[in-house]
Amino acid sequence: MKRLMTALLACGLMTAACAAFAGPGTIEAVQKQPINLSAIAMFMVFVLSTLGITYWASTRTKSTADFYTAGGGITGFQNGMAIAGDYMSAATLLGLSSLVYAKGFDGFIYTISFFVGWPIILFLIAERMRNLGKFTFADIASYRLDQNRIRTFAAFGSLTVVCFYLIVQMVGAGQLIQLLFGLDYNYAVVCVGILMIVYVTFGGMVATTWVQIIKACLLLGGGTVMMFLAFSKFNFSFETMFTQAVAAHQSGLKIMGPGSLMADPVSAVSLSLALLFGTAGLPHIMMRFFTVPNAKEARKSVFYATGFIGFFFLVVMILGISAIVIVGQDPQFFENGVIGGKLIGGTNMPVMHLAKAVGGDVFLGFLSAVAFATILAVVSGLALAGASAISHDLYARVIKKGSATSAQEMTVTKYATVAIGIIAIVLGILFKDQNVAFLVALTFGVAASVNFPILILSMYWKGLTTRGALWGGIAGLVSSVGLVILSPAVWVKVMGNASAIFPYDHPAIISMTAAFLVTWLFSVTDKSARAAQEIAAFEAQYIRAQTGLGAATASSH
Repeated sequence: MKRLMTALLACGLMTAACAAFAGPGTIEAVQKQPINLSAIAMFMVFVLSTLGITYWASTRTKSTADFYTAGGGITGFQNGMAIAGDYMSAATLLGLSSLVYAKGFDGFIYTISFFVGWPIILFLIAERMRNLGKFTFADIASYRLDQNRIRTFAAFGSLTVVCFYLIVQMVGAGQLIQLLFGLDYNYAVVCVGILMIVYVTFGGMVATTWVQIIKACLLLGGGTVMMFLAFSKFNFSFETMFTQAVAAHQSGLKIMGPGSLMADPVSAVSLSLALLFGTAGLPHIMMRFFTVPNAKEARKSVFYATGFIGFFFLVVMILGISAIVIVGQDPQFFENGVIGGKLIGGTNMPVMHLAKAVGGDVFLGFLSAVAFATILAVVSGLALAGASAISHDLYARVIKKGSATSAQEMTVTKYATVAIGIIAIVLGILFKDQNVAFLVALTFGVAASVNFPILILSMYWKGLTTRGALWGGIAGLVSSVGLVILSPAVWVKVMGNASAIFPYDHPAIISMTAAFLVTWLFSVTDKSARAAQEIAAFEAQYIRAQTGLGAATASSH
């Protein structure tokens, strides 16, 4: 307990010192705003409140089940709110609103792509995952297959996704806090990393869940208030808002039609596949289905999460369109100038400017603190998913062959959390000046090409074998990562080559197809005795997936 209090106090003091005394930093991609004292004050209130939650959660975290899944005692509504908090990152608020601001209707279509994967999770995955698994995605993938090989590969696949996603979030945190709080980029990344380590190490899933719930409430509440404030400028008339947006935007009437953002059909289909099925393969999202007591609550979780996320994406659309008029025609907010009195897109901060325009510095400060909260909640969930892959899958199941005690597994988890936190800080600093937009597509592409095929086939296809799952997963991992490296986003924009070897930025249409095809081929050609046993074991797995009979009973708080 003394160590926990010392760590909490040190983290709080370090964060306060960083916010108050760190010198200004510079990032070429953004223009820093004057220090917003209200933003720093709300930021500190949130940090101290969540540290208090972590202390409370540490008193309730006694076992591996408590640490990984909050003892299965989270209700469907609470878990749905936490899933929404996990999924609605700062990129959702800042990136998607700026996309609507720049591209109009096309940006809204892109936004919807992040939403459409949830019905798949609701109807195909949630119930079976809760009935079959215990802590991680690998529990389902290895249910009737070779434990050592499948768990090892699943753990490395999950860690790959976690690391790529962490880079995006850490770089976003550094740039956002530098821009809004006047905090040096490196200090910002270090503060986020330390807070993430404290939340996960001491509070586990209980603390992470409640941080995500609070963040979701703040984001939904703040976004809704800002939407009404902005919409009131148009007398709550969609016709007035869109008419004025068309008149203000550089592209004019084109913003009301599709096609400008993703004109190439191969890229459009490929990105759609990544976003549609990648959501179901994100390890920090899948892990949340084990925090509820039964399959019914798992379905409720996805139902509520779908509603919260869908509503928020509609809010994002109104914020983006209204910003075209309110922000785009006000000279004090111009970041890229104007041509012929028309707005130029390309900025990533219109929603923050909109917050100041409709609510002043106080509301901007509130939204800044909420944006920071979104990053902190997401990186905490990612760190917990990565740590559980190392401790539960690799250490407890592969290295110790199931003989590790709960205390040993908890110790490894905490060491793994610290290691992941340090790696996240280092990667965030190393990628400071790099264009990391491709990592978002890569994260969803890898999840759709590696985790999703193994997950869905293990639950629904009787013929899946260990050999098929391994070779299919390897094919998906190598092709998704390799093709992104050879794509224009990396080969040209990052590495500076004249032309890309692979012409598309989004490889999921190839890598995901390759994963399914190789999995099928190596499974149907596997005539070993072990393969026959794995196929025969599907019947028992199917019964448990449908009924939950034999699933571990989750404790309730």
